[in-house]
Amino acid sequence: MTEITTLSQFLKTAKTQFQVYDMGRRVQHIDMMAFHQIEELLTPYPSPIQGHAQFAIVFWDASQQHYIWFIKLALDERGLLSPAPRLQFIKMIIEALGRDPTQPLTEQQQEQLANHPFNFKPTQEKLAVFNALVRKQLGEKASSQYEFAYQYLSGQCAPENWQNIGMQGIADICVRAKELDHQIHINNSFERAATEVQIAMCQCLEHMTIDNNLADVLLAKFKGASTDNQAYLLRALASKPEQSQQAIAHLAANDALTADMLITIAARNWTALKDETTLNIYLEGLAKQEQHFFNQIFADIVAIPFIRTQLLTQLRNPNRSDKLAAAIGGLFKVMKA
Repeated sequence: MTEITTLSQFLKTAKTQFQVYDMGRRVQHIDMMAFHQIEELLTPYPSPIQGHAQFAIVFWDASQQHYIWFIKLALDERGLLSPAPRLQFIKMIIEALGRDPTQPLTEQQQEQLANHPFNFKPTQEKLAVFNALVRKQLGEKASSQYEFAYQYLSGQCAPENWQNIGMQGIADICVRAKELDHQIHINNSFERAATEVQIAMCQCLEHMTIDNNLADVLLAKFKGASTDNQAYLLRALASKPEQSQQAIAHLAANDALTADMLITIAARNWTALKDETTLNIYLEGLAKQEQHFFNQIFADIVAIPFIRTQLLTQLRNPNRSDKLAAAIGGLFKVMKA
């Protein structure tokens, strides 16, 4: 039998169908072509976290029994998958199957593989969005929490009766925003829903591609929100670079680019940093923090392929402030050491 070196090879040899999801910075479906390019080391993983890629693989065989693997794999300095850990994972699977990848997984084997050393546990919010995405893409009904979430967001329940609305139900509504009148209710929820529900909505929307009307609603609310709630609203703008840039400029103008906000932008709103002006604002704000914090955040975002070139260019920007120049000097000292 030909040596199996990629997850796609294994899953095809095992006669399964599968879907792949990025569970890194944002929960996103990965199409097969993109996943193939990542697996063949032709393109870097798009949203690395601390030097790792995080995937969810949903697969099923002829029995229609669905399995889920959450897999965390190391990346090399170029952002490509490191072949050795992936091969180790595949060998471990094949060993568990008695060296026959065409053998169906038993329940005991599935439990054994669910606890593999490459496993990770997504947050509650990411799991809710992931479950909602999977159900929709597999043509399944939304969860049992969907109905009450719809009733609440459509105004059939009083705003104060929010305690029974579940994160899964909110995720179902957000994932199915283009169905029925969901988008209208999502937009209106930021006027009438309880604050707790609005926060949960933001935690789901940060993984969605939202429309411009909703982005404008969120930006307006962001500008008038308390510091505690601003971070949630900013994260919800993750798919909208233009509105994210306006939000970042607003924070800078009000001297509110705190460490927490800088972390939020790095984690979710990094696409806004493609813009040179916004990136400069961000780095200047980052330079006001402690040197170790600057080093840590810079190392995190420079690994993101989408903005890596812009960040490296900014290191040589002659128009940077003395504060930023000093922070970059401190970064180089650590790198040389």
